Formats: sequence, C-alpha cells, structure tokens
Amino acid sequence: MQLTSLFDRRDTLIAVGAATASWLLYSLGSYTHTGRLLPAIPTTFLIGTLLLMGLAMLFRRTVPVLCLGIGTVAFVADIAIGPSLGTVLMFTDVLYAATVYGPRRMFQVLLSLSAAVTIVAAAVMLILERRFDVAILIPVQLGLVLVVPVFTGFDIRRHREQARDERLRADQLARLAELDRKAAVTAERTRMARELHDVIANHLSAISIQSTAGLSVPGLDQDAVRELLTVIRQSSNAGLAEMKEMIYLLRDDSDGEPSATPRIDDVQRLIDQANASGAEATLKVEGAVRPLPVAVDLAAYRIVQESLTNVVKHAGGAATVCIDYRPESVLITVDSPLGGGSSRVQGSGSGLVGMAERAEMLGGEFQAGPEDRQWRVRAELPVR
Repeated sequence: MQLTSLFDRRDTLIAVGAATASWLLYSLGSYTHTGRLLPAIPTTFLIGTLLLMGLAMLFRRTVPVLCLGIGTVAFVADIAIGPSLGTVLMFTDVLYAATVYGPRRMFQVLLSLSAAVTIVAAAVMLILERRFDVAILIPVQLGLVLVVPVFTGFDIRRHREQARDERLRADQLARLAELDRKAAVTAERTRMARELHDVIANHLSAISIQSTAGLSVPGLDQDAVRELLTVIRQSSNAGLAEMKEMIYLLRDDSDGEPSATPRIDDVQRLIDQANASGAEATLKVEGAVRPLPVAVDLAAYRIVQESLTNVVKHAGGAATVCIDYRPESVLITVDSPLGGGSSRVQGSGSGLVGMAERAEMLGGEFQAGPEDRQWRVRAELPVR
C-alpha cells in the first residue's frame, strides 16, 4: 500500500481540527486533577496523548483497525494522566469510525468490550467508594463515551449498507428492464417482418405468376394481354393498400385515422385474388358466424392468406378453404393438391414458420403436411 493512500484528505482535516479544538480545551483547563491513576506524571503529558489521538484519526477511514489501536492507547494514557475532555471526545469519534469503516464483526467486539468495561468500572467504584451515586455516574459516563458511539456507528453502517443494496437492486432492475426492452424490440421486429412477408407475399406472387404466364405464352391477343395486365394491376393495388395500412399502424400520429385490420370476413377477397392468379379456390364456412377477437381475426386472415399464396406458388389447381366456428375456437383448414416438380415462384421458406408462430402466440395448434393425397394446413385458434 502506498503511503499517500493511507491518508484521506477529509480525515486529515478532521484530525487537525479535532486536535486544535482539543488543545484549546486543554489550554482552558478542561482536564481533571482528581481521580488520577498516575499522579506522579505531570499533566503536560496530556498534550502527548492529544497528539497521539490526532495521529490515530488520520487513519479513521483508510486503516480503521490501526486507528482504533492507537486511539485506545492514547485514551488509556489520557485517563491515567488526566483525563482531558478533548482527548475523550476524539476517542468517541475513533470508536464511531472503527464501527462504520472497520470489519463487519467490529461492532460485536467493541460492544462486548465496552459493556464489559462499563460493568467492571461500576463494580470497582461500588467496592472502592461504597457510594451508589458514584457507582451509577461512572457507568453512565463510560456508556456515553464507549457504548453510544458504537451503536451510532452501527446504525449508520446499517443504513449505508441498505442504501448500497438498494442501489445494486436498482441497477439490476435497470439492466433487466434494458434486456426486456431489447427482447421486446426483437420480438416487434420479428412480428413486423412476419407481417410484411404476409402482406406482400400473396400479391407479389400473383404478379410474378401472371407476368411469367404472359412472357411464356407467345402470340397473346390484345384482349388476353389487357386481362392479364388488369389482374397484375389489381394485385399491385391490393398490395399497396395493405402496405399503406401497415404504415398507418406503425406511424405515431394521433391525427391520422386508424386503418382497418384485415379480418376473417375478408377471406373471400383472398379467394378472388387466388382465382385471378390461376388457382381454383373455394370457401366453405361452418358453424355460427360471430365476431372474433382482433388478434384471432388477424391471425386467421394471415394464415389463410399465406396458405393461398403457397397454393398459387407451388401447387395451383383446386383449393378449399374451410372456416369452422366452434364454441371455444375457430378452425381454419386449407386443402390443396400436392405440388409436383419445381415451384412456379421461388419462396423464402418462412411462410409455414410464420403461420405456426401466429397460432402458438394465441395458444392454438398448427399442422401442415401431406394428408389423404393432398396438402393440408390446419390451424385451430382459441377465441378466449
């Protein structure tokens, strides 16, 4: 340990100030001639104990155990020679500093020693003086000098440790909040990516398929070209409209009108778009039609949209969409032919993952795969 690290600026100022004040008290005669244990030693030696106590206070924060050791020697010598008021008062600060800045067990040690010294002093004074007033007065004085500073230091230390623990807890909560914020941002980005995929995949797939058909069929007449361009224009406008709705949802604009969330009631529009792109899709509704929660409504719509998009891209042919309103859930089933050969449009492979995630987020079930010589997408979403 470097020498400069042993001295704290505040402790130095406290030590110099306390020693100066104690020297002034000594100059005013604030020491006791009676009851001296060593009457042969001149009282001028009290200046030495005062300086020794000031030296001890230099280490009150940096080396509290050393401060207590030097201070105890100075206090005992001062009691034997004087005692002087200034040195006694400085020793109370030494006890306080040792309790606050010393080891955790210092409180128990100092309290036990202080209580023992107080009790022994009371017993000795009662035996020697045989006066109860003196036997009570001495323990009270020793209690104020020895016990009270220890209890005060322990209380201050306990409050500081509680404050430190609260700061650590606040830091931990702040870190957890930051982690939660990052997780929420990541989840929101994932959700937005899934929404963007579902919004544009169907329309862009239809545009790509129609464009490919137009390029691959030679000698199209003007009416066929017009019909083909009309379908492409409708798919483009529908995709732009849904993108505009998403932008409205992402904007933080209280003056803007909220956009309508796609609902399962709009599935017929998806059927028409799929048919315009070359599929043969039909819709069948079972059970009592009723309003669904917004999250369930949107998830059901997106699952049907992605399923029909996959039909257009990979299979073509006939497809059946069945919406079954059950008492506790809504069952979405999309049956389509098994796609053979290469896909008509290259896909990203995230469609099935997105549909499964939507169902799982709502506590539902999702299955997709071959069944009865056809490809079946089955999603059951609870309406609770």
